[in-house]
Amino acid sequence: MTAHTEFLRLMAGVLAILVIASVIGAVLAAKYNRDRQNATIENLNARIKAWWAMVALLGLAMLAGRTGVLVLFGLISFAALREFLTLTEKRRADHYALAASFFLILPVQYILIGMDWYGLYSIFIPVYAFLLLPIVAVLRGETDRFLMRIAETQWALMICVFAGSHVPALLSLQIPGYEGKSILLIAFLVFTVQFSDVMQYVWGKLIGRRKIAPNLSPSKTWEGFVGGILTASLAGAGLWWLTPFTPVQAFMMALAITLMGFFGGLVMSTIKRDKGIKDWGHLIAGHGGFVDRLDSVVFSAPIFFHLTRYFWSSV
Repeated sequence: MTAHTEFLRLMAGVLAILVIASVIGAVLAAKYNRDRQNATIENLNARIKAWWAMVALLGLAMLAGRTGVLVLFGLISFAALREFLTLTEKRRADHYALAASFFLILPVQYILIGMDWYGLYSIFIPVYAFLLLPIVAVLRGETDRFLMRIAETQWALMICVFAGSHVPALLSLQIPGYEGKSILLIAFLVFTVQFSDVMQYVWGKLIGRRKIAPNLSPSKTWEGFVGGILTASLAGAGLWWLTPFTPVQAFMMALAITLMGFFGGLVMSTIKRDKGIKDWGHLIAGHGGFVDRLDSVVFSAPIFFHLTRYFWSSV
């Protein structure tokens, strides 16, 4: 079966889930929102509507092939980087460093991935860009809070560009017997991690009692965490046919990336608390900004990429 056919099968399943979720959301809204607003139901329906838009966008990009995926995630990285850096402390002396981040470092990272230059794109940002940025900024002579300003820009590049670019980098993996199907690894990654987020929310609302870190993310509970991670990991095992893994291997991979996704969300929630904000942005109704949607994926993408790459290079 071709990658195109298998991707269409997955999309059909996702669309069926979205249709069912939309019907359930509409029924709940009609039943419980008749006399007064219900914040949980409103939030749920906003998330479902946003998922329709995100699935459509991702589906079109993946059907367009390698170029479409690179362009999509390049644009997402640009938007996420803008959201992140908008909330950081900057001076006039940082303008050149910021311009280099958006118009040099970001496009070069994605061009290197498009060229399959693993030896360079795997170190370009954490080595060369991290050394370049303070040099560019220091030449302007502004010393006030210099380390904080540079560190925030470097962290933004690490999260929004470097880690995020490992999603399209999956297309460069050469796996024996899996030629031409690497795009399905992106579908597996994004679906599993995002499904984990949804199920953590659902289980948390249904049976959540004990909060994991009330000062960081009040909505996260131990019940939601365990239920969401296990449900998504089992779903990942059920999607083994999309991957070069066995069902057991797919379960372990799903477990690893959903755990990383959870901790990624917790780290980004902590940064939001530090900055005194609720969401990184407001471009996606019910989901905040692009960084709010990237937090789980970007923490899990590099882990998934390297685990897959090293596993298949050793067999």
